[in-house]
Amino acid sequence: MSPHRRSLRLWSGAVTAALALTVTTVGQASAADVNNARNAGFESGLSDWTCSAGSGTTVSSPVHSGTAALQATPAGQDNARCAQTVRVKPGSTYTLGAWVRGGYAYLGVTGTGTTDVSTWTPDSSSWKQLSTTFTTGSSTTSVTVYTHGWYGQAAYYADDVSVFGPDGGGGTDPGPTIPSAPGGLNVSGTTSSSVSLAWNAVSGATGYTVYRDGTKVTAVSGTSATVTGLAASTSYFFQVTATNGAGESPRSAAVTGTTNKPNGPGPALPKHAVTGYWQNFDNGATVQKLADVQAQYDIIAVAFADATSTPGAVTFNLDSAGLGGYTVDQFKADIRAKQAAGKKVIVSVGGERGTVAVNDAASAANFANSVYSVMQTYGFDGVDIDLENGLNATYMTQALRSLSAKAGPSLIITMAPQTIDMQSTSNSYFQTALNIKDILTVVNMQYYNSGSMLGCDGKVYSQGSVDFLTALACIQLENGLAPSQVGLGLPASTRGAGSGYVSPTVVNNALDCLAKGTGCGSFKPPRTYPGLRGAMTWSTNWDATAGNAWSNAVGPHVHGLP
Repeated sequence: MSPHRRSLRLWSGAVTAALALTVTTVGQASAADVNNARNAGFESGLSDWTCSAGSGTTVSSPVHSGTAALQATPAGQDNARCAQTVRVKPGSTYTLGAWVRGGYAYLGVTGTGTTDVSTWTPDSSSWKQLSTTFTTGSSTTSVTVYTHGWYGQAAYYADDVSVFGPDGGGGTDPGPTIPSAPGGLNVSGTTSSSVSLAWNAVSGATGYTVYRDGTKVTAVSGTSATVTGLAASTSYFFQVTATNGAGESPRSAAVTGTTNKPNGPGPALPKHAVTGYWQNFDNGATVQKLADVQAQYDIIAVAFADATSTPGAVTFNLDSAGLGGYTVDQFKADIRAKQAAGKKVIVSVGGERGTVAVNDAASAANFANSVYSVMQTYGFDGVDIDLENGLNATYMTQALRSLSAKAGPSLIITMAPQTIDMQSTSNSYFQTALNIKDILTVVNMQYYNSGSMLGCDGKVYSQGSVDFLTALACIQLENGLAPSQVGLGLPASTRGAGSGYVSPTVVNNALDCLAKGTGCGSFKPPRTYPGLRGAMTWSTNWDATAGNAWSNAVGPHVHGLP
């Protein structure tokens, strides 16, 4: 987090130039249109399709509809291109579509006789629809439709390919009709952090989309879903739509679900929260006792726990000498006082001395046991994962689930990955966050000490702007994390990081852009996220050094979000 405690891993944005494709808008088929693609759902294997370098195969799971889907795996210099020649009518407009998931996925058409088009999406753990339109030339009777992935990325899946338009002589499938809105939506269960929903099936639907407070939160294939990552003792309204290849139905009637009271001690975390790291060392910033931490901070992450000689295990050592004789008893009393004031105090694992490796079942157990022991000793509410040298998603997931089983539903789990760690759902940090989504509190990605990065629109953004914050946050918000699990991490002053400091005004504008759709730069998110959790800073000490300018400006703004 601090330049004295963190290595700077910079990332070049040069590779993204090849990815800057134009995402086009979704067209709709007319009543007389047919699907001119053959074997569009891969029910007949790869019949009518040709995949480069043997990269394609059909699988029975996951599928968007039917019993089969395409799986294509890039390798070396091959991007796993699968193509089909489709007969079309000259001088006609067609809508090209497909459902994709997995690694980076592209959909396009060549040989149109006019302008060839393509569209793409970053990797996704759920099915997404790609769609674009094209017009054939005056003498064009066939086009080549293709999908492909990206070099070095994970396998992608494709299903329900469609080329809707006038019958070119090779299509037999009539265009589907948009399904009706689901009925019977009801709340089937609640916890302190989740609401379960159920609804009636809709004829012709291949999937359903769930909205919370007007924002899409998940898509499922069945008639039930559980929305997680919610604040305790909070009411939300929910709606559901039905989807298929023709589009999305109107939204259902809304129902209200209210989460339970927290089972753990103390009040629930507020809907919008500010996280601050407290330094258990003196690096030139204002030395604080925990009691000195500014009142605007809702989650106080004590930095840092220390690794031990036991693989995966940590301990905590208060730097009494460096903190002016601060005693362990005073520290524990200050934790209790902060908790009584409604704050959560957690221990952060990471930093220069926190090189903890959790890479097998034994070290996962050691991590869970040792963190729980530290929590019991000092009274911490949870743990922050801030590992500099990467992590193993499988075993960190196992460790955190084991810790959750010991600590119970009041456990706070936060993460502070670097920007590169959250560019793709295939990255281990992102995988871990998705794996523990039902028990995860918030991911406060560090929007600093970073090079240029891709936004969710495939464009390149440089740190230090509203667009950098909003376009990168969009990746998390559109790829599986709930808005309540996403926070913006920024340094409290120019001395708090090597690079990437922005004024509190920029932070607040980014929060407004994501939560309300106002204050945006050139990047406009695809929707608003009123449940956005809030913001984080390194550190409360650097904030104090700068006269509390950060918390005085950002804290009230976060707490005033809708």
